[in-house]
Amino acid sequence: MNGAQALIRTLMDAGVTTCFTNPGTSEMHFVAALDAAPDMRAILTLFEGVATGAADGYARMADRPAATLLHLGCGLGNGLANLHNARKAGTPMVNIVGDHATYHVQYDAQLQSDIETVARNVSTWVRTSASTQALASDAAEAVAAASDASKEVATLILPADVSWGEGVESQQAWPQRPPEMAAETTVAAIAAVLKGQGAKALLLGGKALREPALRAASRIAQASGATLYAEVFPARMERGAGLPAVERIAYFSELAAVQLAGLQDLILVDAKAPVSFFAYPGKKSDLVPEGCRVHVLSSATQDALGSLEALVRKLGAQEIEPALQPARRLAPPCGKLTAAKACKAIAAALPEGAIVSDEAQTSGVTLFARTAGAPRHDLLTLTGGAIGQGLPAAVGAAIACPDRPVFALVGDGSAMYTIQALWTMARERLNVTTLIFNNRSYAILNIELERVGAERAGHAAKSQLDLSSPPLDFVALGKGMGVPSVRVDTCEQLNEALARAAKEPGPHLIELAVPNAFSGLKLKALPHVMNALDKMPLAMAKALKRRIAP
Repeated sequence: MNGAQALIRTLMDAGVTTCFTNPGTSEMHFVAALDAAPDMRAILTLFEGVATGAADGYARMADRPAATLLHLGCGLGNGLANLHNARKAGTPMVNIVGDHATYHVQYDAQLQSDIETVARNVSTWVRTSASTQALASDAAEAVAAASDASKEVATLILPADVSWGEGVESQQAWPQRPPEMAAETTVAAIAAVLKGQGAKALLLGGKALREPALRAASRIAQASGATLYAEVFPARMERGAGLPAVERIAYFSELAAVQLAGLQDLILVDAKAPVSFFAYPGKKSDLVPEGCRVHVLSSATQDALGSLEALVRKLGAQEIEPALQPARRLAPPCGKLTAAKACKAIAAALPEGAIVSDEAQTSGVTLFARTAGAPRHDLLTLTGGAIGQGLPAAVGAAIACPDRPVFALVGDGSAMYTIQALWTMARERLNVTTLIFNNRSYAILNIELERVGAERAGHAAKSQLDLSSPPLDFVALGKGMGVPSVRVDTCEQLNEALARAAKEPGPHLIELAVPNAFSGLKLKALPHVMNALDKMPLAMAKALKRRIAP
């Protein structure tokens, strides 16, 4: 075999059978080798950010890595934002990045760059394969690095001559390192904390938000009186009717502080202690309440489920029934369309087993509460905050789970970052219903402009956050990339479009004409209300929190 053929065979033998591609000249031998590897599914994307975001969505749902094929440092750079999101999600991924032939590097050609430096921003394992003979072994090590307990983003840089060199064999997969359980002493100490006095909470993230771990956490909460929280942007959260209900930490730091107020002990399970998304003048970045003790049951590299089950046994809570969310199917809304009504319509239409890729930003603020009692579904969110993840993650989720309907909820500004994902949905005939909330604004930034204490914004400032001129036509964009697309202005039209998408296989796009969820006096008042929360009685502050972000 040549190097490219040995590389693909090594990837497949290690369980990596899906590759999201955006190749160039240096990767042509890899592309040619695909013809001899029918079990490797190669999916073309029109932008590297779609490839990396799709690999992220795939791995979150498949629980095993996909590969990407990217062209040189520039191609890797184009995919960097969604690689950042993948790193924050703890997503396993193997990037294959083509490079110039080793002997060509000295000429500093037009596309020459320092790929390793670019890769280290988002990868914990980086290597340039030095020879054809080393390539298969390097690939096996890359997959092992991405697949073991640490769940890393691995980047293997593939010089062209290493790819076309001949006379090599594939390599067997490396053994994976299983995650470790929490130490017995840690479990015992946390059990003692839970048996003690004072307000306590478990903050769940990562694998702790899957059904078995959620049930164990609910038993612990029932036995100890602890509150269950989920991190603000979970990589994947199983939820809906018949599962334990968990309250997500709010995005706005002022609201998160209200949720956590009064806690004396916070126990982290595959999650980090909460901090504010950004720094704000005169406000704390650390959201752990003053005097609250933080305990780590299990880190991201440890076995969250096993650690929770050990804690259940230590508390003697094995026979306690977890508290489960009852089924609650909302009635479809009617009348003029708003973002809140759209979330209600989605909750009313959500089918059993759906996957929701949520990047709806301010328009989706009520979605989590509306879908609490909906049929069982998985929620994927914007783990790293770099917008443009929602559409590509939906592509990857649909490839990983072809028998499950996928819903991509995105804002208009977010959608334009990776709008090319629609073409891949059409090409692969993916069962993805894309809902684009078009409020013709970077609405979240209008809120942040008020919150950060910047000087009063005038026309020049506000124009940087406005998407109304010229207006974006997502129906035209969707149809231009082969996706059946409609625009809806009323709830009745949205209900009909959702029903039609459910009946007809393949991709659909629904453009929702909605006003800003926060505008006018509500937008002006929001920062003042949030600044006053810490001066209110806690019960009043919690009620306001539920009103602003239920």
